[in-house]
Amino acid sequence: MSRILKVAALQLGPVHATDTKPEVIDRHIRLLRSAASQGVRLAVLPELAFTTFFARHLFPDDVSLSSYLEHDLEVAKSEFFSRLFREAGDLGIDLCVGYAERTPDGRTFNSSVYFSATTNEIIAKYRKVHIPGTREPLKDGSGAHHLEKRYFEPGDLGFEAFRAPNVGEHPGSDGRKDAIMGMLICNDRRWPEAWRCYGLQGVELILCGYNTPGYNPAFWGTTDSPDPEKAETRIMAQHKLVVQANSYMNSCFTVAAGKAGLEDGVHRLIGGSCIVSPDGDVLAEAVTEGDEVIVAEIDLDDCIPGKSKIFNFGEHRQVDKYSRIVDQVGVREPPALVASTAGT
Repeated sequence: MSRILKVAALQLGPVHATDTKPEVIDRHIRLLRSAASQGVRLAVLPELAFTTFFARHLFPDDVSLSSYLEHDLEVAKSEFFSRLFREAGDLGIDLCVGYAERTPDGRTFNSSVYFSATTNEIIAKYRKVHIPGTREPLKDGSGAHHLEKRYFEPGDLGFEAFRAPNVGEHPGSDGRKDAIMGMLICNDRRWPEAWRCYGLQGVELILCGYNTPGYNPAFWGTTDSPDPEKAETRIMAQHKLVVQANSYMNSCFTVAAGKAGLEDGVHRLIGGSCIVSPDGDVLAEAVTEGDEVIVAEIDLDDCIPGKSKIFNFGEHRQVDKYSRIVDQVGVREPPALVASTAGT
């Protein structure tokens, strides 16, 4: 019997530095209730879902930064998470949510957790691996700061898939009702190595939250200043490209949830929240730049054809040819051609 599941990307409109966390959680809960009214069993909130994308700001001291971080040893017991998870549990919705994590020993990570309504607890955590941006602020005023490297360490938990119990309405051919899932955050979705690590664990559903700027030439490494509207169109296309291509190449569904609109009155985020199939098709996508629930009904068994045929890794992968991927970090170009002296 098919493994049917209704999933949702819970897109957020702008979250400003002046917005309080209780106000933002009120928005989360409105989205959750709307999703529940549509029969959703699993929802995804964006990266840094409680705050503005604070890494664009340079803070004068740690006290100013700390208000954006979740400090509790057990996140589920924090004031904000406990309220959100209590609502999700009451509604019977599993929830993936991104936040800024500070560990008891003072380390900081850009993280997400997965809350299971069945077990009423967090069953998985992920820490963003591919940290973009810079550690030091821009000196020449050429664009917005992007100081993720200043505020976050690369994640140390790897790409570990996990099983989420009872998220499908019916068991699959092997009797399972659970789903094999993995989490990514923002820039991670641009790195095929991350997806393949999950694909090699049989992942069926990738959950990805993000905050992606629509215009920041200094961050992209370009010297030109393209028209902001054209730039945003290009960034949106690249966002969908990597989600669709990697969903196809790993035969999995993806739920991608972002923030959208003009955050802090200055910085534009692209939105584009979407749900993608194992064939790379966009099943549903956002039509606004505000708070929005994007819903699709999926069948997890749709992952089987790709996993058993064209992307049957056990049959087709040639791992002895791939050593460069893990043995080498930076680019090493082939030797320069030597000019021929023949005929001279």
